Amino acid sequence: MKLCCPQAPAKGRPREFDLDEALTAALRVFWTNGYEAASMAELTAAMGITKPSLYAAFGNKEALFGKALDLYEREKLAYMKTALDAPTARGVAERLLRGGLEMHASSCNPKGCLSVISTMACGSETESIKDAVIARRASSEAAMVARFERAQAAGELPHGMTPAALVRYLLALMQGLAIQAGSGASVEQLEQLVETSLSIWPTAPEN
Repeated sequence: MKLCCPQAPAKGRPREFDLDEALTAALRVFWTNGYEAASMAELTAAMGITKPSLYAAFGNKEALFGKALDLYEREKLAYMKTALDAPTARGVAERLLRGGLEMHASSCNPKGCLSVISTMACGSETESIKDAVIARRASSEAAMVARFERAQAAGELPHGMTPAALVRYLLALMQGLAIQAGSGASVEQLEQLVETSLSIWPTAPEN
């Protein structure tokens, strides 16, 4: 009797799309519409893949959004990490505001802030997305508070002003910049907002 040699397992079919390009396309859809309004049909069309391929490569819609948010923070918000290396608290604020201005003024990016858009649009059925975005924001806020605490110890902040309060003020400015960019403000108007904010940035009086 002739014995057959066991066959090698069939290799999986190679993906017919580039993962990085597909994720970049998904980020753009989420950024434009927010998490809730980004439909699977729109996502798969933009990514150039089928729904089964999306699930196989990225998981479900929520997992895809998490990966898109990672890409957004890594590429679009890289300036936020380097801003904390500025030698003064005002320098940190300037780098953050000008970094945000550059991102929002770019014709290559959708307008507004992905985090702000997604949290504002989330309903009760997508609380997990809102919670995840808020948790990431809290981590960034904690790093900024720690940086401003060092500025306070160096005597940079006005008497009675706490680092946490100053961070909330700065974040409000940055969110306002994003919201105005998303609502159609011109680059010139956004520049005026940044310049005005920096001109009134609180600093300790000189002795």
